[in-house]
Amino acid sequence: MGQFDWTPDEYLERIRLRIPRYDELQEQAVAAIPFPPERVLELGMGTGETTRRLIEAHPDAWVIGLDSSPDMVFRARKEYDEVQLDGPWDLVISVLSVSDLDDKQQQALFRRVKDHSRSLVIGDVFESEEKLQNLVEWCQGEVSWAADGLAVIRATY
Repeated sequence: MGQFDWTPDEYLERIRLRIPRYDELQEQAVAAIPFPPERVLELGMGTGETTRRLIEAHPDAWVIGLDSSPDMVFRARKEYDEVQLDGPWDLVISVLSVSDLDDKQQQALFRRVKDHSRSLVIGDVFESEEKLQNLVEWCQGEVSWAADGLAVIRATY
């Protein structure tokens, strides 16, 4: 999918145009969380949309988000200001970020997640069934939802 070159203020409007089932993908990613997490690491936090939904569903969760866009981090930090990257994590979650990584990067990410987390949830765009199945295998997970080239994968370790 590639990195989005959008400002935080226009992100939600544009992502909903580009991915018409964006809100459903977000809902399904949060629904796939296998147990109420206490410590969560969100990869590719963007504007904090996944964090907002996760905290609504699991109000006791403490979420740390990472993103490669300083503008997105600044926007999200307006609402979530504590940052600490020490694991272990109950959950690592990522919506629309993992597909930006190549195969080797994905495999390395999943090895680290398995070492430092009890569970993983990924919601993303998948170009092919083969790419989806590779991701399922690499993270030792299962597909919990799929529709129109989107899928949510969850794994418990």
